[in-house]
Amino acid sequence: MPQPTEAPDAPDELVGPLERGLAVLRAVAAGPDVRHRPGDLARTTGLARSTVDRVATTLVRLGVLRAEGRDLLLAPGAAALGNAYLASCGLPELLGPHAVALADTLDESVSVAVPDGDGVRFLTQATRRRAMAISFRTGDLLPAERCAPGALFAARWDAADLEGWRARRARDPLDAGFPSVPPRPSAPPGPVEAEFLDRVRKARETGLAVDDQLIEPGLLAVALPVRGPDGAVVCAVSVVSHSSRHSATTLTERALPSLRRAVTAMEEALAAAGVPGGTASAAPVPSAPGLKEELGSGFLQSLARGLDVLSAFASVRGPARLSELARLTGLPRATARRSLITLRHLGYVREEPEGFVLLPRVLELGHARLSGLSLPEIATPHLVALVLRVHESASVAVLDGDDIRYVARVASTRIMHIDITVGTRLPAYATSMGRVLLGALPAAERAERLGRITPEALTPRTVTSRAGLDEAVTATAARGYGWVEQELEEGLRSLAVPVTNGTGRVVAAVNVALHAGRGPAEASLAALLPALRETAARISTDLSTVSRFSPTAPN
Repeated sequence: MPQPTEAPDAPDELVGPLERGLAVLRAVAAGPDVRHRPGDLARTTGLARSTVDRVATTLVRLGVLRAEGRDLLLAPGAAALGNAYLASCGLPELLGPHAVALADTLDESVSVAVPDGDGVRFLTQATRRRAMAISFRTGDLLPAERCAPGALFAARWDAADLEGWRARRARDPLDAGFPSVPPRPSAPPGPVEAEFLDRVRKARETGLAVDDQLIEPGLLAVALPVRGPDGAVVCAVSVVSHSSRHSATTLTERALPSLRRAVTAMEEALAAAGVPGGTASAAPVPSAPGLKEELGSGFLQSLARGLDVLSAFASVRGPARLSELARLTGLPRATARRSLITLRHLGYVREEPEGFVLLPRVLELGHARLSGLSLPEIATPHLVALVLRVHESASVAVLDGDDIRYVARVASTRIMHIDITVGTRLPAYATSMGRVLLGALPAAERAERLGRITPEALTPRTVTSRAGLDEAVTATAARGYGWVEQELEEGLRSLAVPVTNGTGRVVAAVNVALHAGRGPAEASLAALLPALRETAARISTDLSTVSRFSPTAPN
């Protein structure tokens, strides 16, 4: 992936551990490989292996990376860095609803993107469910010359911007540094430049741009710029379709009237919000209290503080003043200032008269990959840790009609264990996870679902009446956990707690299942409930972080 353009000389106040930590994080996030060995990262970044080890230790403890054996992987906590930009700029929140409305009107996918150097960075999208799906992940970067928004943004380039684009094309003529697009089979520089500059000229003249299968065969798009209150182009909104449904001409004719109305609504939303300026959310809590004392020289406190400064932008809409960021992080102004100088040097922050502005390049720190995680992918590492801790099988399930459906599971290594696989469906009323999920429903919906259960379904092992079942579900909701003792099957004991998303809504449940012969019910509850609640809290936190600006698939 293209690297930030750095100043010729590093500033005197550069925070070295922050610079090196972000280099390691970029290396983990870039390219097709999900897993990385520290030795490979040392070679990629040019850092000493001991330095990489200290950086990795710090980032793992901060929840930005996670370790599986000798491998390092992105952790959901890294999504908070990209979330800081998305919250600070305000565009997904302000423009996302209009993108969804436009997609509903046209029955085509719609995306919103911003310029990022000589590339185009996607921020939000509203997709259509079709066999031939068209979608990009939040944070994906495309070359400007291979998408419709790129021509709109390049219409504002000066001579230095154009030379920078040519230099990047010379270094990477096949676009290998853009993993979100297929590499070019060939790329003669002359024809590519001539064709792109012609589209830029047309975009400058007409105010719109068309992508006629530039990214890959069959993909079409038409885009318009969205301007802020000062008249400057803030982003571009695209309607995306496929050549099986449209030609570039028919897509433009069909989409343009609705697209223009959507752009007007978006510009009105930006003006009404008064972007930039204002508070976006509550203050973040500094991420590393006590870790330096615990880990000593193995923990890079200045790296942790720099990431705190970056994350603090989530609490300020638009430019943030140094005093605001110092207050939000609890850091001395001088410490926060050195972190900002480093982030500015690396191309993640721009200084303006009103304050510091976080830039979309922050999304390169793993946000695209993390925004595509599903609930099972988020939950499974936590289930592994839970099973290692309690030595019993653990699962996550969602409500699917009147059943629960298992979406993630880790079995214990006991000779006798519960034999259930992902995809298994069980009646919700008879399971601990089902009762947790039913208990979280609005009262009317819960009553309607329970009312569909026939008396014949209530076996002697289960609650023997609908009234008793309603009492069991109500009690589950009141105490915050579900407990089923040999109801679904003789000898099977199960304990479950809810998993919530960023709005606090229960979206899944996590359980531990074991044989009832292991010991008294009270002993099982005392031994398992604290660990299960901690696991649910970690899954909920990761789910909230990853899904803040991108919906998370349940399976």
